[in-house]
Amino acid sequence: MTSRRSEKQKMLSGDLYVASDPELQRDMAQCAEWLARYNRHDGTLHERLGQVGTNATIRAPFYCDYGYNIFLGDNVFLNFGCIVLDVVQVRIGDGTQVGPGVQILAADHPRDPALRREMLESGRPVTIGRHVWIGGGAIILPGITVGDHAIIGAGSVVTHDVAAGETVAGNPARPLHAGMPRG
Repeated sequence: MTSRRSEKQKMLSGDLYVASDPELQRDMAQCAEWLARYNRHDGTLHERLGQVGTNATIRAPFYCDYGYNIFLGDNVFLNFGCIVLDVVQVRIGDGTQVGPGVQILAADHPRDPALRREMLESGRPVTIGRHVWIGGGAIILPGITVGDHAIIGAGSVVTHDVAAGETVAGNPARPLHAGMPRG
C-alpha cells in the first residue's frame, strides 16, 4: 500500500502542493511570529533558518515563507528588505553579499490555468554560490543556480543560470563581459 504524501512533503520536494494546507498554514504562522520578533531585533536567525554559518547577517526587515528551507554559509550578508520565498531549499554560499531589496524566489506556479484554479503551487530550489555579489533590487527566479564569484547587477531579473565568475545585468539578466573568478 502506498502512503499518501502530505502537502508539506510535496512542497519540500518541489511538486505541486496546496499552500492553504493546515500544516503549511501553521508553519507560515510560526514563521510570521518569528519574523515579527526578528524584525524587532528580539529573535535570532538560528531560531528558524535551516543553517546559519558563522558571521551570517540578515538586516531587518527580512521576509520569508518558512525559514527552515534557507541555508546560509559563513560570512553571508543580506541587506535591508530582502525577500526569500523558501518553499524549497534556498542555499547561499560563503561570503556572498546581497544588496537591499533583493528577492530570491523559489516559489513557483503552474503555467496551466486549470492547475492554478486548483490553487496548486510548486517550488524549484535556488542555489547561490560562494563570494557572489547581488546588487540591490535584483530578482532571482525559481530554479536558478548562480555560480561562485558571479556578479548580478542591481535591478536585474535573473531568468537563467549564471556561470561561475560571470557578470550579468538587465531584464532579463544577460552577460556583460567574461568575468574572472576572484579570491
